[in-house]
Amino acid sequence: MRSRDHVVSFIDLFAGAGGLSEGFVQAGFVPIAHVDMDYYSCQTLRTRACFRFMKASGQLDIYRRYLRKEISQEELYSFVPERVLRGVICETMSEETIDDIFRRIDFEMQDLGIGCVDLVIGGPPCQSYSLVGRSRVCMDGDPRNTLYEQYFRVIDRYQPKVFVFENVPGLLSAGGGVHYTAIQEKVKFLGYEMEQRTLTASDYRVLQKRKRVMIVGWKCDSGFYFPEMKTVANKWKVRDLLVDLPGLRPGESSSEYRTNDYSTYLSETGLRTDEDILTWHLARPHNERDQAIYQMAVNKWNKDKKRLQYTDLPSDLMTHRNTTSFLDRYKVVADNLSSSHTLTAHISKDGHYYIHPDKKQARSLSVREAARLQSFPDSFFFEGSRTSAYVQIGNAVPPLMARAMAEAFLEQYQTIASILHI
Repeated sequence: MRSRDHVVSFIDLFAGAGGLSEGFVQAGFVPIAHVDMDYYSCQTLRTRACFRFMKASGQLDIYRRYLRKEISQEELYSFVPERVLRGVICETMSEETIDDIFRRIDFEMQDLGIGCVDLVIGGPPCQSYSLVGRSRVCMDGDPRNTLYEQYFRVIDRYQPKVFVFENVPGLLSAGGGVHYTAIQEKVKFLGYEMEQRTLTASDYRVLQKRKRVMIVGWKCDSGFYFPEMKTVANKWKVRDLLVDLPGLRPGESSSEYRTNDYSTYLSETGLRTDEDILTWHLARPHNERDQAIYQMAVNKWNKDKKRLQYTDLPSDLMTHRNTTSFLDRYKVVADNLSSSHTLTAHISKDGHYYIHPDKKQARSLSVREAARLQSFPDSFFFEGSRTSAYVQIGNAVPPLMARAMAEAFLEQYQTIASILHI
């Protein structure tokens, strides 16, 4: 246990682009290592580590030069110590790699002077637990079903006081509940207690009705418990995410904000600051047919407050024979609502489910708009292609949601440390 004068450390597993860890870092936790198998996600994590280092050392001008494309990624990375980048471990977690991952984490702990791990966070890839995925393809035998076993190898090795295991709600019922039961049994075997809750992102300043299962485990008799997270009454609308961004036509991009007078939502949450540079405000191209459908979808929402159904389309715009299921395949991110529907990685495939509310723009959300919907700050830069950026964003835990949990945990750490006079 560490007092409020010391760092509270964590390891992030299956980290993705780092939405979960971003919330914990914002709350004051210190990362030991991030582990993920995806190359571009790891590059994103390294670039974010550069941002944090440069912000702490008063060198943000270098980071801004990178965002303006005045220096290369290699040059950006050359300005930070090796340890800043080394803590990102780009590796698939498996029986073959786990010992090397342990070795690299051990080295990071030694280099940072950290004797014990306070917290492990993360969640295995969730596609095999997805209710939508299971309705389309049989997931029996999918190796992703048992990646949680590697997660608990790390718990067993480092014996953190607390762990956070996040996933989609489908985890609880996948395989008839066999996977969730196995997790419960493993937690008990390792000497931890646990509780799971399904949380909704919109309760924590995220303008999205995204649900995630959070399993929190703590060492028996440690004094920890599932933290009571502070919910926030939503006083904003989705339009508060978009108001300062310039309009785009399909395939266009912009690196300049429309206005410096941005919403209180953006300022109060820290999603935008006066120092930010606009990146990734890039819209995918759309053919004329899709643009026409998008305009119809926006018109129907604005006029009737109803979603466009596939069967509403005139015959010349219909290309699928299926007229009995998935009829809501076109959906507007309505800016007059307090929260949007859930953003998923499917946005990387097409934009039909994430249509911009301005019919004049006739497009799906840009990368930056999607990132804001997930509550990533504008200073957060995603590495890789447009498709990769959409995947990273869609798979992430909203940072503001993660921050609410992290702040609640921090209160527990400080209270217990005070009682134990540590």
